Amino acid sequence: MSKEKYPVTNAIRHLRQFNIEFTPYEYEYTEKGGTRQTALELGVDEHSVIKTLIFDTDSGLICVLMHGDNEVSTKELARIIGVKKVEPAQEKIAFNHTGYQFGGTSPFGHRKTIPIYIEKSILELDEIYINGGKRGFIIKIKTQDLLNVLNPTKVEVAI
Repeated sequence: MSKEKYPVTNAIRHLRQFNIEFTPYEYEYTEKGGTRQTALELGVDEHSVIKTLIFDTDSGLICVLMHGDNEVSTKELARIIGVKKVEPAQEKIAFNHTGYQFGGTSPFGHRKTIPIYIEKSILELDEIYINGGKRGFIIKIKTQDLLNVLNPTKVEVAI
C-alpha cells in the first residue's frame, strides 16, 4: 500500500480487516465520466476498470461487478438469478444499503449485506481497478483478493 494520504472509506476499512494490499489512485471526478474517464486518467485499459452497479430485483437489491467497457444484460441476469425484473436501483435506496453515492460505489464495506455477482470474464484479469468508496477514488487490487473478500457469484451477462 502507498504511504501517501488517501481517503479512508468503509471500503478501505473493509480491505484492511482482511489485510488486502491495494494501490490507491485519486483523480478529478467528472459527473457522467464513468469508467472511460477513469481509464484515461489512470492510463489503463477500460476493460480492467470494473464498475460496481446496484440493481433492484423482485427479491431485493443486488450488486453486479462488470467491465467498464461492457453493459449488463438485465434480461439475462434476471433469468440466471430467477427473478422477473432487474433494473437500476434508485440512488437513495442504493445509498441507504451501500453507504455510497452513485459514481463512488465500491463493492466493499456496504452498510447492509446484499448479494454480489461478478462477470465471469473479470476473473481472467490478474489485477483490476475498482472504486474505493468515493467519487474520484480508485484502487488497484488483485482479482483473487477481491474473490477472497467478497466471494461473489459468477455470471455471464456482459453485452
